[in-house]
Amino acid sequence: MTKFINPDVKLDTKQQLATLAGGCFWCIEGAFNQVRGILSATSGYMGGNSTAATYKDVCSGKSGHAEVVQLNFDPAIISYQEILEIFFTLHDPTQLNRQGNDIGSQYRSAVFYHDQLQKNITENIILEMADDKMFEQEIVTTVCSADVFYSGEDYHQNYVKNNPENQYCQAVVSPKLAKFRQTFVNKLK
Repeated sequence: MTKFINPDVKLDTKQQLATLAGGCFWCIEGAFNQVRGILSATSGYMGGNSTAATYKDVCSGKSGHAEVVQLNFDPAIISYQEILEIFFTLHDPTQLNRQGNDIGSQYRSAVFYHDQLQKNITENIILEMADDKMFEQEIVTTVCSADVFYSGEDYHQNYVKNNPENQYCQAVVSPKLAKFRQTFVNKLK
């Protein structure tokens, strides 16, 4: 497995990666798949201490990985900062190791940066949100260097689109995505 790069994504000089963890990856992936400039959104795992990651391993809480979505994006269409602005509306960055009823370190809020510029942008946005008191609680999003990305199992890819009748999708994901579409209508494909 190639470090820092999803082996299924072939980058050219006009493409970049962003890797984000914000609770269940179905919601994050479902939203970003609708955004102009996002060339692909792949659900997977990053940030753990084991040499492999599967959904079963990650859900056990023992691997240390977070559920992430790795984005391949065109920075001429959408900036990294715009991606983070969307990301911070899709989840609650003040919840430690959880999002709603999804509890465990695999659901933590994290940004895995791929270069120093991404790190700087991420830290600046978090600082601005804290200074502006955008949230009542302290932001707990971790900012860490990207490491090996493990693509999620095939059935997790495009999960919301492929499983709209799933109860979790209907109760949790669909309302978030509806709000997302209203807020970011000018960024949709």
